[in-house]
Amino acid sequence: MLRLTELKLPLDHAEDALPALIAHKLGIAPAELLRHSIYKRSYDARKQKLLLVYIADVELASAELEARLLEKFKDNPHIRPAPDQSYHLVTRVDSAPAVRPVVVGFGPCGIFAALLLAQMGFKPIVLERGKKVRERTKDTWGLWRKGVLNPESNVQFGEGGAGTFSDGKLWSQIKDPRFLGRKVMLEFVKAGAPEEILLVSKPHIGTFKLVKVVEHMREQITALGGEIRFQQRVSDVLIEQGQMRGLTVQNLQDGSSYELRADHVVLALGHSARDTFAMLHERGVYMEAKPFSVGFRIEHPQGLIDRARLGQHAGHPLLGAADYKLVHHAANGRSVYSFCMCPGGTVVAATSEVGRVVTNGMSQYSRNERNANAGIVVGITPADYPGGPLAGITFQRQLESHAFTLGGGGYVAPGQLVGDFVAGQASTQLGSVEPSYKPGVLMTDLASALPAYAITAMREALPAFGKKIKGFDMFDAVLTGVETRTSSPLRITRGDDFQSLNVKGLYPAGEGAAYAGGILSAGVDGIEVAEAVALSITG
Repeated sequence: MLRLTELKLPLDHAEDALPALIAHKLGIAPAELLRHSIYKRSYDARKQKLLLVYIADVELASAELEARLLEKFKDNPHIRPAPDQSYHLVTRVDSAPAVRPVVVGFGPCGIFAALLLAQMGFKPIVLERGKKVRERTKDTWGLWRKGVLNPESNVQFGEGGAGTFSDGKLWSQIKDPRFLGRKVMLEFVKAGAPEEILLVSKPHIGTFKLVKVVEHMREQITALGGEIRFQQRVSDVLIEQGQMRGLTVQNLQDGSSYELRADHVVLALGHSARDTFAMLHERGVYMEAKPFSVGFRIEHPQGLIDRARLGQHAGHPLLGAADYKLVHHAANGRSVYSFCMCPGGTVVAATSEVGRVVTNGMSQYSRNERNANAGIVVGITPADYPGGPLAGITFQRQLESHAFTLGGGGYVAPGQLVGDFVAGQASTQLGSVEPSYKPGVLMTDLASALPAYAITAMREALPAFGKKIKGFDMFDAVLTGVETRTSSPLRITRGDDFQSLNVKGLYPAGEGAAYAGGILSAGVDGIEVAEAVALSITG
């Protein structure tokens, strides 16, 4: 089978245009092309005429013809053998070990770690401090609609992790020579995600569909002998001579605690498990501060973004709501960039701690809400918040507490019009853009919401972004603060064997440990860590 790339056709091309183009590119008769399948579809909007761009896998009439064409096009980078992307388990056991592996956290990384361990026969135990996804959804809506926060069940904590209340983006820039990302995508489809995610260039699922997908994956794990315990928070770890030996677990349903023997623990914490980070640091688990980013959410009418990005093709059903990716290097040396862009989505209350305001973005699969939103964030480093591995958490909390005060309490977020922000004057009322954040937005002055260097860089970046996307710096666009949970502020460092540098049997994984950034990369990391655990157990 061959793989052809850079196959370009007009947006509304005929159904038979792609096989005809393939035959033309290969210089063969149409009858010699047995079948083709679309591996990936994207679009090129850089020129006035928008084109669809395909990657296609092609089966030919004979192996001899395929060999002849490979020799003919050996110097053509766009005609190559189709790679084998099938996944093969690294091991398989007939019975689970007496001390079963434990996965702490049931977000994307924890889900895939548990799923792979279950598929290999290890019957893992999963400990998730939050609730099942549907119960968690009710608690999350309680914050959005009533301003009532459950610190253990919210956007950050619970089945599915923070990615459940997001755009459900399923793409990444990680190196993936084993095509583990394909394994992640196929498991999602198996669990009920739309098959379209396998072929579009920037796939997403959206919150409502993710809920069902997560439930189905949980059912697969339990059907294979895995055990998932909800509302179980790890409050302590037992380490003997540098080796994991057990966990202390608090049952949040009745307040009781129990000890769980554990020699192999996948630490799939999200980036908001601050109390767990502090406990691990106290117990001497090696970790270090790392760079992350802080900023605001920005909202525009989705139609404005569609017209700026797609021109006359805005609104085409095959293209959907347009997205963007922006970066600006400011004169003060700071980088300002868009983060977690959510087309046709909403800005959501994403705090997990009482008396603090955090924003994030979310979209449904349809992406048909009125506004586009994205984080506009500024990169910071440990030099900006000195004080050790936990100093970044202290820095985040200071910003989040101040945002709560600026918003006037009740988890109302502080907001400002872009035009007023750039001009350095407070906003007193909304313009044409209605913010989507609930429980609500109080218009104010965001100048004190971030460090002065971040405000200066953002005031420079927004007009620069307006030159790249017409209307991006429109006066009435709304900024909502603060976005602080862009990534983990620390790294629980691991070695080549995926284990903690100083605690054998402890496997830091996913976003919380700073080894992933998004659903897809977290899933891939979960697979790799599960493989490492399995090979360690089987020796």
